Amino acid sequence: MVSILHDNSLPFADRLYQMQEDSRYDVADPQVSYGQTSSEEESLPDPSLFADIHAKPAPPTVPKVFLSNQCSFNCAYCGCRASRENARRYCNTPRELAEIALTQAKDNGHGIFITSAIYRNANYTQEIIIETLRVLRKELYYDGYIHAKIMPGVDPLLIEKTGRYANRLSVNIEVAQNAGYERIAKQKNKENILVPMQQISNLVRDSRQYRSKSSPLLAKSQTTQLMAGSSEESDRTIMRLSKALYHKYNLSRVYYTAFHYQDKAKGYDELPFTQVPIWRVKRLYQADRLLQLYDFSPDDITPEQSPDLCEHLDPKMSWALRNIHQFPVEINNADYEQLLRIPGIGITYAQKIIRARRYGLVTHQTLRKIGISLKKSTYFLTCNGKYEGGNLLSNPEVLSQLFSEAPNNEVLPLSSMH
Repeated sequence: MVSILHDNSLPFADRLYQMQEDSRYDVADPQVSYGQTSSEEESLPDPSLFADIHAKPAPPTVPKVFLSNQCSFNCAYCGCRASRENARRYCNTPRELAEIALTQAKDNGHGIFITSAIYRNANYTQEIIIETLRVLRKELYYDGYIHAKIMPGVDPLLIEKTGRYANRLSVNIEVAQNAGYERIAKQKNKENILVPMQQISNLVRDSRQYRSKSSPLLAKSQTTQLMAGSSEESDRTIMRLSKALYHKYNLSRVYYTAFHYQDKAKGYDELPFTQVPIWRVKRLYQADRLLQLYDFSPDDITPEQSPDLCEHLDPKMSWALRNIHQFPVEINNADYEQLLRIPGIGITYAQKIIRARRYGLVTHQTLRKIGISLKKSTYFLTCNGKYEGGNLLSNPEVLSQLFSEAPNNEVLPLSSMH
């Protein structure tokens, strides 16, 4: 363990406040991930943000604590960047941070996320995080959930040491195209992000395969974070990247955030002010769940001719309207994958339909009894040949208007469409 230098000139209460402020700039903040949602059929925490495309309940969010906000990197978007003037800087000791983390974890009841700006250099910062984790586990006897950040370009041995104490590890990819690093994060590059990501993947694999009572490894999962709009990329580019990351690195989750650049940063004179709308993040989370749980491909969700997600229609409905020739689907003989393609029917209801078919023909009334509202799905299915959607399958533009989330969108009465 290196000799630790720290700056505690900022009073303790002010450090806590500043940590909360700095959390707004850390792109892995689960409190602002906008995609931690429940299943498609269940009530949602905020229907205006999380409508329609969801899956299993998400794990609870956990508080985040910072080792330091004094960064040697100068990323344009980050409030901890080296060139930020008049910033209130701090660096906690491992013991101080461990005690703060323990208090926050106990208050929250679900765990803790320990992160940091890159203090001095990546390896130095990671060593302090490791010592914090050791104190938290071995001296303060905390045995709950810990998510620990891995610094870009860190030594593989330090990743392994971090994995002895933390349940989840993450390093943020942040940009969807390699050119994005030069654009917004000049000290970062593909190698110092993807190499640690591969090392974490190997560590998680070993932890799962060889875990025993004598195994020192706790790390069982890996996540990353990607900023939409950071490199002027299309949503198709993001979806293709996310699919590749899930496949290659066995990620548990890709988190998305909207790229905001509203505070001029030294060294980025040509970078225009940008504020990516939050609806784009909402759509990316919905599309991500289609990739992961509904067996959609990036080409399904963002085909070449429509590379960006629609602001006013969820991705599943957009796909259905682009592929209207595949409907209606007969409920009584459709396979599980076909059922999942029907707007308004998610994983839980698809499973219920399959179970119900064991006992006889499924009718529209059967669907209502098992809880399906049919508000959307009625236009895309038949039950024993019976269709209740009027003539709307031949009028997808009217369906598009009907299910548009555009504000003040005039919707025709259903009775006038039959």
